[in-house]
Amino acid sequence: MTPASPMTALALRDRIISGELSAVEVCRAALARIERDDVAIHAFQSLMPERALARAEDIDRDPSRFRDKPLAGVPVAIKDNIATRGHVTTAGSRLLERFAPPYDADAVERLDAAGAVLIGKTTLDEFGMGSSTDFSAFGPARNPWAMDRTPGGSSGGSAAAVAAGFVPIALGSDTGGSIRQPAAFCGVTGLKPTYGRVSRFGLVAFASSLDQIGTFGRGVADAAAALQVIAGRDPRDATSADATPIAWQPGSPMARGTRIGVPSADLEMGVHPEVREAFERALDELVAAGATRVDIALPSSRAALAAYYLIATAEASSNLARFDGVRYGARVAADTLDQMYARTRTAGFGPEVRRRIMLGTYALSAGHYDEYYMQAQKVRARIRHEFEAAFEQADVLAMPSSPVPAFALGDRVADPLGMYYADVFTVGANLAGLPAIGVPCGFTSGDDGPMLPIGLQLIGAAWDEARMLTVAETYERRTSWLTRTPGAPA
Repeated sequence: MTPASPMTALALRDRIISGELSAVEVCRAALARIERDDVAIHAFQSLMPERALARAEDIDRDPSRFRDKPLAGVPVAIKDNIATRGHVTTAGSRLLERFAPPYDADAVERLDAAGAVLIGKTTLDEFGMGSSTDFSAFGPARNPWAMDRTPGGSSGGSAAAVAAGFVPIALGSDTGGSIRQPAAFCGVTGLKPTYGRVSRFGLVAFASSLDQIGTFGRGVADAAAALQVIAGRDPRDATSADATPIAWQPGSPMARGTRIGVPSADLEMGVHPEVREAFERALDELVAAGATRVDIALPSSRAALAAYYLIATAEASSNLARFDGVRYGARVAADTLDQMYARTRTAGFGPEVRRRIMLGTYALSAGHYDEYYMQAQKVRARIRHEFEAAFEQADVLAMPSSPVPAFALGDRVADPLGMYYADVFTVGANLAGLPAIGVPCGFTSGDDGPMLPIGLQLIGAAWDEARMLTVAETYERRTSWLTRTPGAPA
């Protein structure tokens, strides 16, 4: 097996530490493959070859110094809304086209301390606002399984980078499904932790009460290993929690009788027939492994999407007020300060960001605050209580990651509501602050187009990532979806 071949992050790390592989060889192979193949995919917004090679050379000088580093020599991609010191962090926006932060995000610092080789920054919808990467100011990423299809969003570039075999691990951020939906579309694993598990310091804010940094991997073990590295209390983020570390190891056995809660009524909400079939087969596989299926109710789930898009856009309106062309970012000259603000923000923000800022500003405005924003917060509280009640009946909840397989790039740009509907099964976990993971659970038949991946979503109780990971890996071990890669025979 060559360094450029698909390999788990954990196996790659062990072979580098043993001296069987050179960290520099692995790094150069990853960079060469990206340079060669990413022209078509555009998973990466930019590369960091100097930083990556410097770390790889340091490891090769004495691999024994990195024996206790869990990601030593592993190439990792970073979503381009996560700060990297001295390297441009665009958040997919023209406003930040030349912005190079003077610091690393906490998650990046922790990856660095774990011995990871940070390869580059990945494509995303502008400021994380989108479900397809169509709204990147620098052009969309493409799905490695079908180049005319979206890789999902907003973390589509990170999912595509893992699916294409460019890197075994990538970071993303998840505000309403931006890790789990791209993972489903690209046939990889995507993991969103409990809100507060990972510091948001250095993450360009979209909606602060919803945003969480998470991980992508080919399989559960790699995504979990990366999460265990980046998790932890950070005094620079008041919302990060001093929580017990995630005590989970690959191969942990699932307890017989583990209760899988299924909100059956919600599966009638416009789910593609092949997605529904794959989801039901996945549940059957878990039952065969010793789990018990139980029906649970989330009555407010039908209002979750509306509540999410009011809360998220209101917070975006507030957070994005700082991008005014004065302190940092691009600036458009004008005769007056007001004109400069207006011209800078009009030229700098794309249409989807402007749409969401206007919606959020309206929801927060006098006369509408109680009617929209506060009502959405009441729905959010009800959703949280319903999840708590569901976890009295079940250990882990299951639903599709997306109601549909990957749709065509550009297909929903003129249909905002259709685009937003892609998040219908994912926003609940963000509103409630719960951990969730998406794993591959099948493919479409290809009868009416290319064969496309389908994703299973599992949601855990707050701070109970370990049980959720065990269920996810149990399913993964009993199936063969991870043996299939883009371009390989079906």
